[in-house]
Amino acid sequence: MHRRAVRMADNVTVGTTRVAMVMNTIKQRIAGRSLTAGAKLPSVRALAGSLKISTSTVVEAYERLVAEGAILSRPGSGFYVANQAAPFALSEVGPRLDREIDPFWVSRQSLEAGDIGLKPGCGWLPPCWLPEDGVRRAVRALARADGPVLLAYGSPLGLPPLRQLIARRMADKGIGASPDQIILTESGIQAIDLLCRFLIEPGDTVMVDDPCYFNFHALLRAHRAKIVSVPYTPSGPDIDAFARTVAEHRPKLYVTNSALHNPTGAILSPVTAHRVLKIAEQFDLTIIEDDIFADFEHVTAPRLAAFDGLDRVIHIGSFSKTLSASARCGFIAAKPEWIGGLTDLKIATSFGGGRHAAQLVFSVLSDGSYRKHIETLRSRLSKTMFDVSARLKNLGIVPWLEPQAGMFLWCRLPDGIDAADVARAALERDVVLAPGNAFSLSQTATDFMRFNVSQTEDPKVFEVLCEAMQAARGKA
Repeated sequence: MHRRAVRMADNVTVGTTRVAMVMNTIKQRIAGRSLTAGAKLPSVRALAGSLKISTSTVVEAYERLVAEGAILSRPGSGFYVANQAAPFALSEVGPRLDREIDPFWVSRQSLEAGDIGLKPGCGWLPPCWLPEDGVRRAVRALARADGPVLLAYGSPLGLPPLRQLIARRMADKGIGASPDQIILTESGIQAIDLLCRFLIEPGDTVMVDDPCYFNFHALLRAHRAKIVSVPYTPSGPDIDAFARTVAEHRPKLYVTNSALHNPTGAILSPVTAHRVLKIAEQFDLTIIEDDIFADFEHVTAPRLAAFDGLDRVIHIGSFSKTLSASARCGFIAAKPEWIGGLTDLKIATSFGGGRHAAQLVFSVLSDGSYRKHIETLRSRLSKTMFDVSARLKNLGIVPWLEPQAGMFLWCRLPDGIDAADVARAALERDVVLAPGNAFSLSQTATDFMRFNVSQTEDPKVFEVLCEAMQAARGKA
């Protein structure tokens, strides 16, 4: 531009639309600084003529670039490059390798890897394992819905039919809750965020398992909570340590998974559940029970909410693990007297809710194909769990326990190997791992690593693991 002829970019993928090709050409000129901030773009007619395309194609490309903020439209004058730097393309610059391995590390690397890198450390299933056909049917049905469904705010509590369905699903696990005791959220994490806003103040103490899902740490730090932890065993929290920690620190909340614990895959025993609830009652402790892996179970495990009757236990869940990570929809089930306050808080922080996502989730869950999908998924995970466990053992990586279901293996590395060193070395080969101390508040899981078996099938994972462990062993 700058009065030079414009050629279509040479590296555009075959099959890309003409509109996208025009957009890519402009973006590459901006990124390469041949078009600087404030520079005027060719007129629609001039660019169409030089590229030998229709003026309508250029108009649409320019309008999309305006919508993205890459260029500006000045009526009567033309189009200009926006006065802001083009955003970095993470796929081009690559992930940073010098970041501290903290509660954000695994999430950052997994999300930034996109669809290219291997992610045995991430916490979700590959898209090809999810019910794409069912989601597409639900999207088509949503597109045919009445105007208010597509355009208006929904009920603060959330879509009534979905809340009724969730109540029935909870009843199958022995948890009694009416639809009016259930409030929809945009995810399981948003459910915990809402509950933290509702139940704690900055400086309050919250207890978690050690190890536990690393984003619990991140979220609680965002709320400026004091975090304490209790060691986790194959049957639940170490009950003696649990009693001592609660007595000493008097936490207001305990956040945990009862079934298919993340990252260990352990299952809470009935005996431990009763003792946890007895201590919670003695010290007026509220428990948030995160149950987002419920549909992975072959046999229903004990739930604190089932024993407690939603008195001091709050039960939460979501559908991102088995249905779609893009359809952000979760829920909170709590005692009736708390629902009003939670609803007010939801209005204050997000006003409406994800009405589209809720409708989509309800459509898929109501479809008989979802049950078949879950049956197939459980079987596939069981086989993959066995295969991946065997291949890890061949490398000297030993599972802490053999989970009854789910997608996680919590494993100990060979003696003398630091999981963080292995993770950094693997990242240089575009493999994202989940080192143990990201999950451990006490930082006592140096030689542990969590593997998502559904993301650990590629032979390259084991090749890179072997090389990364050798590099870490040499560093020790």
